[in-house]
Amino acid sequence: MKNLTKTILAVLAIGFISCALFSQQAQATAIQGNINFAGAVQFDTNSLATATQVTTWFDILNNAGFTSVAPGGTGDFAGIAPGTQATMAQPWIFNPSTPTPGLWSVGGFTFDLLTSTIVTQNAQFLSISGTGIVSGNGFDPTNMEWSFTSQNAGGRPRTIFSFSADGVAVPDGGSAVALLGLALTGIGVLRRKLKLD
Repeated sequence: MKNLTKTILAVLAIGFISCALFSQQAQATAIQGNINFAGAVQFDTNSLATATQVTTWFDILNNAGFTSVAPGGTGDFAGIAPGTQATMAQPWIFNPSTPTPGLWSVGGFTFDLLTSTIVTQNAQFLSISGTGIVSGNGFDPTNMEWSFTSQNAGGRPRTIFSFSADGVAVPDGGSAVALLGLALTGIGVLRRKLKLD
């Protein structure tokens, strides 16, 4: 009986460890890199100090509703050529912070704005940062940090801006290690149970 118990325990141990070590987990393929945009914007007021939204975006060729990809894209965005037109959601309300699906879309990627926080706002400078999710091109939706700046509107209806989004891969949460731990715990429990019987 003792040999049978040891055999059963060994088979169960091998089974638990095999499940833990060889279970395949779908690995997330996060978007990595940085993308920058530039162009001009029209705010809802002529003063940066009182602006609450971008009513119209303009690319570098002055086309309304678009921005232009600026040089310096890295990672998964590196293949998008500088000057490429990006479609922008209009209006973009930043005060109060308003989630904006599809704030920008270019090269098969789409950025859904989740939050925005005004860092600095006065008559000469507007700086906003926040978070959003970029998706597309077969990647998993990826959290990204972003920033928007505009300088010295000076009462002009349009002012130059820059926008950047930066994505960083999130490491595996350790589910493989957790499965191994559960398998070893299960083996210990079975061993004690079989010893008592």
